[in-house]
Amino acid sequence: MRKSFSLVLLSAALAGLNSCEPSQPVSSTPSQQPADTNAAASTEAQARAAVARFVKQQPNAALYRLDSAQAIEVNNQWQILVPRTDWAGRLPNKAAFDVDKQTGAVSPLAVK
Repeated sequence: MRKSFSLVLLSAALAGLNSCEPSQPVSSTPSQQPADTNAAASTEAQARAAVARFVKQQPNAALYRLDSAQAIEVNNQWQILVPRTDWAGRLPNKAAFDVDKQTGAVSPLAVK
């Protein structure tokens, strides 16, 4: 149990470090690009679909409960909160993703 908690802390720390870097478009990271480069996410349904495509590319896709996702509109982005089955009984129990409304690009958020 301590080992998995340490891994969670380590991954959260690494995600936090990545968020401190200046924001620059990275075209070499396919996981942050939408499946269809012309797919805007101006509606909640489009944002949910973009997150679903993103999650399905992850090696641990079965852990996400996409049918229970919540969407929050924040300026030019959508924030999608997706419960994870392996995080049941703990807080936070959801993974968070940012979806750019203009491009549909999805990027994971660090959850505290």
